[in-house]
Amino acid sequence: MALRRVRAGEAPSVVIKSFGLCRTTIYKWLRRARHGGERALRSTKATGRPPALSPKQKLQIRRWIVGKDPRQYGFDFGLWTRQIVAQLIDMRLGVRLGVTAIGRLLAELDITPQKPLRRAYQRDPKAIERWQREEFPAIRARAKALKAEIFFLDEAGIRSDVALARTWGLRGKTPVVATNGKRQHVSAISAVTARGAFWFDTFTGNLNATRFRDFLGRFIRRRRKPAFLVVDGHPAHRARLIAEFVQSQRGRLELYFLPGYAPELNPDEFVWSYLRKTGITKEPLQANESLQRRVHLDLANVGRRPALVRSFFRASSVAYITD
Repeated sequence: MALRRVRAGEAPSVVIKSFGLCRTTIYKWLRRARHGGERALRSTKATGRPPALSPKQKLQIRRWIVGKDPRQYGFDFGLWTRQIVAQLIDMRLGVRLGVTAIGRLLAELDITPQKPLRRAYQRDPKAIERWQREEFPAIRARAKALKAEIFFLDEAGIRSDVALARTWGLRGKTPVVATNGKRQHVSAISAVTARGAFWFDTFTGNLNATRFRDFLGRFIRRRRKPAFLVVDGHPAHRARLIAEFVQSQRGRLELYFLPGYAPELNPDEFVWSYLRKTGITKEPLQANESLQRRVHLDLANVGRRPALVRSFFRASSVAYITD
């Protein structure tokens, strides 16, 4: 617009003053227009600083992180932090980035901060794979041949109190929560099938072989089909008393043991997760209310919802059961 007004006869100083710009600016525009015409005056997007990493390098960094552990690269810490990622990039690519830039890079690579799942170092990955690929398929085939039902069984302890988390209070004045030190504790046992069947019982005290035998007696009572129970390696499950009881059932009951330190293979674990998220944790006990009765009601509610029980088998860690 300024160029056209000057070409129409206006003085450059008058034109630039009308735009409220520096007097010398219009002479730069005029020189540029003499060499390149009006096209030379078109605005262009600033290129900015060239990226420190190429798209190929970014994908390489993603492969370094996803599914890997910093200890595999010589670090002594098992969790990824922005500082460790920055050091790894400097070591491998010779590119130095600040933690803010690392944060933007990780977000671009769809890598987010997450709480990791803990796995015991005693785990045997080969035993877990063998269970998923060989042992459980054989159990499933045997159950089909005998028209037996496969149950996954587990136990859990539930407390009436929970650890104090956070509350709101005046800055600098730590709130004080009065407690009486009393709490109720109850244990529960349950079993689930992929078809939505559910069995449970509650008790106080610790699980031992005698108590587990009593549970098995109540579990197997009035069942028309043979039952296969998949359990963990709790000492009460492996006791001689239990083996003798199973033998006395003459094929009505069989026990199978999961690999050690692999609770994620048991879909019954999700019963306790569901209970903690929707039961006693969400609706605390009232004064003088019985925890055992409350847990019994919560578990009975689960038993009335076969679709909910079936949903516990949709987790990726137990997909081997229905494959």
